[in-house]
Amino acid sequence: MSKTKAVLSSAIVLYFVICFEILIMISPFAGFFYSAFNPVLLGLAKYPATKWLSSFFFTHMVVPPNGPLKAVRVMGSVLFLLGIALFLVCAIQVYSHKFLKRGAVLKGLYRWIRHPQYVGLSIAGLGLAILWPRFIVVVLWLLMILVYYILSKDEERRMLGQHPETYSGYMDRTGMFLPRGLEGSIAFSTVAGKVALFVLVSVCAIGGAFLLRDYTVRHLPLWTGSNVTALAVLPEDEQMMQHRMPAILNLDQVRSRLNQNESYVVYFLPTNYVMQGLIADTGGDWQLYKRHHTIGRFTDWVFHPFSHLGGTHHSVFDSGDHSGHSMAAGSVRRLIFLNVSNVAVAEPTDVFAVNAIRTPDFMVDLDVHGLNIQDLKTLPVETAWGRVPTPAF
Repeated sequence: MSKTKAVLSSAIVLYFVICFEILIMISPFAGFFYSAFNPVLLGLAKYPATKWLSSFFFTHMVVPPNGPLKAVRVMGSVLFLLGIALFLVCAIQVYSHKFLKRGAVLKGLYRWIRHPQYVGLSIAGLGLAILWPRFIVVVLWLLMILVYYILSKDEERRMLGQHPETYSGYMDRTGMFLPRGLEGSIAFSTVAGKVALFVLVSVCAIGGAFLLRDYTVRHLPLWTGSNVTALAVLPEDEQMMQHRMPAILNLDQVRSRLNQNESYVVYFLPTNYVMQGLIADTGGDWQLYKRHHTIGRFTDWVFHPFSHLGGTHHSVFDSGDHSGHSMAAGSVRRLIFLNVSNVAVAEPTDVFAVNAIRTPDFMVDLDVHGLNIQDLKTLPVETAWGRVPTPAF
């Protein structure tokens, strides 16, 4: 059973490694990580039946545009921190008992449930799925809780062997993952019943992610005209975008680059918006894995969710002044144009369809009020992370 436990534990480690892609991709280790992981993402993205696994179901680049989506974003941080705190408290309890040779832990949270440490990790994993919302993270979370169940059964078998009298009575008084009374009302005792419960949880988790994606896309701050759909990354820019996009698209230097037979999505954002490298390779300044702020940016993202909801926190913008532009310029914005293919764009939200291919085309920096173009350049067809599938919103 030790080999089986090692395999299962490795599966849990793999889950958290993939979940922490959000941390790894802005670290100096991004190249090593993606040399192994990117072939998996690209393999999934290659086929329509599996492309959804590499896609995102919630906002990551765009500030959540309404109350419910902001609540989900905050819930991601709360669940992650709550789960980690719960796990650490239980881990201290368990290892202190082992060190002091006090036998099985039967007090604290263990008074009501037998495996609160796994509950804590499951809660943290759910929070991570919101903070880095790839569909594959949800699927791996489901596999993780299945692994926790198998490990829990093995631990109980061993505890019954080591403490047959005390642990047997303890199992009769407590639930496995929930208080006994609550768990008894929803748990199934047969194998078929447990399989049915896992299938139900899986349908709710994956189906819920698809519903959240649909709701998110339909509430994005969009402008549409002809063959162009524009998205304001920050909510405070929406009115400016709605008012000035027709005039911007009518500028000769912009109009000449657009093919009327093709569809485009335009990201409307400040020139120093820190996550623009996820949209396109707009320059080395936005290849965040080359910097040394990895831990700081991640902890800020987790611990300060309310600050990000308004788009005004320091981690949303870079503090430097790049290309002569900064937020102090007021009306200077960067527009990143991506060509959209592989889908029929019948309505604006179709540009964010799972099977849509969004290819960087060109970018424009301009004074939105005066319509003065300050910079215009053709972009590489890859993002700042190469061919890695990145968030679309």
